[in-house]
Amino acid sequence: MNWDRIEGNWKQFTGNLKSQWGKLTDDDLTEINGNREILEGKLQERYGYAKDEVKRQVDTWSTNIRTM
Repeated sequence: MNWDRIEGNWKQFTGNLKSQWGKLTDDDLTEINGNREILEGKLQERYGYAKDEVKRQVDTWSTNIRTM
């Protein structure tokens, strides 16, 4: 899915995001607010992933989600 659509409909995707990455808090999701770079940074912080691993996982997640 196009990241602009995710960003524009962020609240619709937060439940799906939390099921994928449960260590993200509601405060994290509010701070991210659809910004991919902040999401990737939070995933690195919470999970200790390398930057290339985070990009791969976010790409996979965004490709596999379905619109609500």
